[in-house]
Amino acid sequence: MINIYTEVPQGEAWLNRYRGKLPIFACILGFTETGLIPGISAAGLTPEDRQYTACADGEFLYYGAKYQPKYPLPPLTSGASPVLISRAVVANLNIPVYLFNAGLSHTPPVPLIDLGGAPARCLSQGAAMEINTVKHLLTQGLFWGSQLSSKLSSDGYLILSECVVGGTTTALAILMGLGIDAVGKVNSSHSVCNHGQKWDLVQAGLAKMPLSVDPLALVAAVGDPMQVVVAGMAIAASRSCGVLLGGGTQMLAVYALIQAIAHTYSLSWQPAEIVIGTTRWVAEDPTGATIDLAQSLGKNSIPPLLATQLSFANSRYPQLQAYERGFVKEGVGAGAACIAASLSQNWQQNQLLAAIEAQIQQLSTN
Repeated sequence: MINIYTEVPQGEAWLNRYRGKLPIFACILGFTETGLIPGISAAGLTPEDRQYTACADGEFLYYGAKYQPKYPLPPLTSGASPVLISRAVVANLNIPVYLFNAGLSHTPPVPLIDLGGAPARCLSQGAAMEINTVKHLLTQGLFWGSQLSSKLSSDGYLILSECVVGGTTTALAILMGLGIDAVGKVNSSHSVCNHGQKWDLVQAGLAKMPLSVDPLALVAAVGDPMQVVVAGMAIAASRSCGVLLGGGTQMLAVYALIQAIAHTYSLSWQPAEIVIGTTRWVAEDPTGATIDLAQSLGKNSIPPLLATQLSFANSRYPQLQAYERGFVKEGVGAGAACIAASLSQNWQQNQLLAAIEAQIQQLSTN
């Protein structure tokens, strides 16, 4: 149920090291006004809906379908929120969940660890966040990466996931700003990636900042608050445990940021402890080039790219079948959660599908 697409020996070694272990699941919630641009994302039908996507996903991840949410899951163009996948796994396996507010414009009524960040402005302005906010968020990320890794039982690992609508566009900006050619290679929640729209925004943002910049200044110019938090968490946690970065394009950008921050600020980290885990809908997305993108991060180290082989082809729910047509694909650590279920409990296709469909069933009878 787990395929390794890059750096196979290192990926196999990581999987063998953490087989039978249960992780801690951290989800870092953030917001960028980039996500409000019409057509930029399918993670919410309208810009108004997308203001609340991270709040809704955070509530559902923590409480599940039987809880009356303040922020219901938003309607989508097609498909269903990937949080259904993540929730199915963490609930069935009793995986501890930690939610972090890196910078939200609205606060969901869940136990949130507030990192003192702020929502990002649209990256096209080239002034998404204040540099002091970015530095503060890095410090918080380093602190919490160390804290969470200390809560793990021996030989455990940490899943770092995200929910940021518009985050694949800010990811493109970070990758390009770090000198990695990512144009036409990123993914999106659309069935066919809107590469042109993303690139126009990124070019506008990058044109407003100096070419050779500090990685934190780059995040301040064109990034989002989640990126630097997860980079800091991964750097610190990798020193003492395994780290599974849960996501596709966004976590590839975070990995590039880890390399740049660790190099610029002489921070120690353990590349062998960090892998990226996503879904096959992302890894094999015909409208992106995820594997090529992962391989192009290899200035210092190429990350192993893992993906769950979960399929919704035989689901009885049309909103899950939509994933097979390229909609949604990933989010809220969905792929990483499935990898964890297969790694710790040897869950196969039928168990994963049954658990996920049970979430939809509960939601529809609520």
